[in-house]
Amino acid sequence: MNVEEYRDYCIAKKGVTESFPFDEHTLVFKVMGKMFAVCGLERKPTQVNLKCDPDRSVELRAEYDGLIIPGWHMSKLHWNTVLIEENLPHGLILELIDHSYELIVNSLTKKLQAELAAL
Repeated sequence: MNVEEYRDYCIAKKGVTESFPFDEHTLVFKVMGKMFAVCGLERKPTQVNLKCDPDRSVELRAEYDGLIIPGWHMSKLHWNTVLIEENLPHGLILELIDHSYELIVNSLTKKLQAELAAL
């Protein structure tokens, strides 16, 4: 997956916005104001940080050693860095983006979840 495909997939999700809150090279996707995906546009190969269930993170890091690693500049418990332009299955990358999005949506207040559902 290249960075354009990644961006298109993230931005198409319900309630998602994109911004550069840290600098002009770090693209952040948020759902209802909460971050679920981060991409350093200058990093090669392209790497994205995605939220992940801690137990699943351990499994993924073991299975995809060197391609899925503890989140760079993030909580190592809750975030993974995923090298999306390497030899990871395309479907797995989409699944990990979906998983990150859903974790954030499930953590939203009931009010924000209702607002999202109404979009």
